[in-house]
Amino acid sequence: MVASNLVLISNAGDVGRTVLDQLRAQDVPARVMVRRDDDRAAELRALGAEVVIGDLTRPETVAAALEGVGRMYFAMPVSPDQLLAATVVASVAREHGELDGLVDMSQMTVSQMTATSTGESDQQRLHWLSEQVFDWSGLPVVHVRPTAFLDNPLFTTLAARSIRDNGTIVLPFGTGRTSPIAVDDVARVVATVLRDPAPHVGHVYELTGPRTVDMTEMAEEFSRALGRPVSYVDVPLERWRSEVLAKAGLPPHTEQHIATMARLHRENRYDRASDDVERVTGVPARTIEAFVAARRHLYLD
Repeated sequence: MVASNLVLISNAGDVGRTVLDQLRAQDVPARVMVRRDDDRAAELRALGAEVVIGDLTRPETVAAALEGVGRMYFAMPVSPDQLLAATVVASVAREHGELDGLVDMSQMTVSQMTATSTGESDQQRLHWLSEQVFDWSGLPVVHVRPTAFLDNPLFTTLAARSIRDNGTIVLPFGTGRTSPIAVDDVARVVATVLRDPAPHVGHVYELTGPRTVDMTEMAEEFSRALGRPVSYVDVPLERWRSEVLAKAGLPPHTEQHIATMARLHRENRYDRASDDVERVTGVPARTIEAFVAARRHLYLD
C-alpha cells in the first residue's frame, strides 16, 4: 500500500459509502472512520475498507485516523457539530497530516451566502463557516457543493407515498425551480477528485442535475418515468411544516434546516444549474426521469 494513495472517508453515509464502492472498484486503498464497531462497520470491512473507530470532534481520534493518509473526504450528517468537526480536522491535519487533497462536502446554498446573510438555515451557515476554516488552514482543499439530493426523502419516500395514494407530489415549493442531483453523481465527482487531487485543489465544484425545473415539470418527468400521471400539489409552507415535517420526529436542528430548504425553494433560490459533474467526470449528471425510472418499484409497489 502506497501511503500517499490511502484515502480516509470520514463519513460512510450515502455519498461516502458510494465513494468507497467506486474507489475499491479501482483498487484505491480506503480507510473509513465510524463511531461504533457494529454490523455496519463489518459491512464496510467486507467491501475492502480498513475501519477505524473515531469521532470527528475528538482530535486524538482524528490524528490516529489520519496516520499514513494522503487524501481525505470530509463530511458530516446534518449536525450542530459541523463547524467543530471541520475545525478539529483542519487543525489536526495541519499538525499531524500529510494530505495532498482534502474534499470538503459542503452545499450549494453557500454559493449565495455572505458573512452577514441571515436567510439561510443554521446548518447552511455552519457549512459557510467550515469552508472559511478550511480555506484559512492552507490545506489542499476542494469544496464540493451539491444542491438538493434526488435521494432526499422529499423526492423519494414522501413522494412515493403520495404518488401511490393519489398520483401527486405534495410539497411547499410554489413555482420555484430546482435541479436536484443523485447521490451517485456526487460520489462520482468526489471519487474522481480523490483518485487524483492535484488538478482540483483550490476549486469549488457546484453540483446539480442537468437542468432546472419547476415542480410541475418535475411531476411530468415522474410521469414519463413511471408511465402514469403524476401532478404537483402546492401546499402552504407552514401547513406542510406542521402536518408533515413536524411529525417526522427529527432533531430541531435538522427540522429547521429542511424547513429552510423548503422556503428557499419557494423563494426560487434553488434555480441553479451547473455542468461541473460532466466537467470533472466526463459523464453528465442523470436526469430526474432516469433517476425515477431506475426506482420504479419504490414509487409504484
